Order: sequence, then C-alpha cells, then structure tokens
Amino acid sequence: MRVPVCVCFALAAATFLPVQAETLRCSGHSVEAGDSGLSVRRHCGEPLLQDAYCAPIYYHPGFQRVPEPFARLVAPCLMVDEWLYDRGPGNLVATVRLRAGIVLSITYSARTMP
Repeated sequence: MRVPVCVCFALAAATFLPVQAETLRCSGHSVEAGDSGLSVRRHCGEPLLQDAYCAPIYYHPGFQRVPEPFARLVAPCLMVDEWLYDRGPGNLVATVRLRAGIVLSITYSARTMP
C-alpha cells in the first residue's frame, strides 16, 4: 500500500509577510517555478546567501508527520535549498526555494538589513 506524501514548510516569524511571486527577472531573463537551479545561477548569478534544511515529510489524511521508525528508514525528510538574491536599492529581496535542483517558489520580502 502506497501512502501519498506531501511536503509542508514552516515559515519563519517576521515583521512582514513575504509575497508569492511567479517569476524573478535577472539580466533580462525570467526565472520561474519549475526552472532548474542551474538556470537560476546562469541568469541571476551566485546568491547573496544560501541555506539548506531538511523539511519533514507529512502524509494525508490530516497532514500528519510520517511516524518513526518509517521516517528514519524510508524518508526522514526532503532537502530544501533557499537562495537569497538582493536586487539592489529600491527592490525587494527575492528568496528562491528549490527541491532536488528545481525551483519550487520565489518570494519577495522587504529588506531586513540596512
């Protein structure tokens, strides 16, 4: 019996809400969900900051966490990368979230650094 798997991500608490974007414009090119991380780096360059974390796996019904010992043996988590692009003064900061080298989402948020 196969159990469908869904990944849910927790957002960090902040004084602003990020805005979900569909594209990121870099050097005259558009990057969007479904593009490869290689494509993002080619068009947008190296990110200002990078982070990687292991997101827990949840399953339906009720989006419950995969219980032990299955989580440890079968699928403990899914690696997610986040790349931060500072697009300069007057622009929002873009966060590109990737899983398995593919863009999951692009969000924009206000600058938190002076």
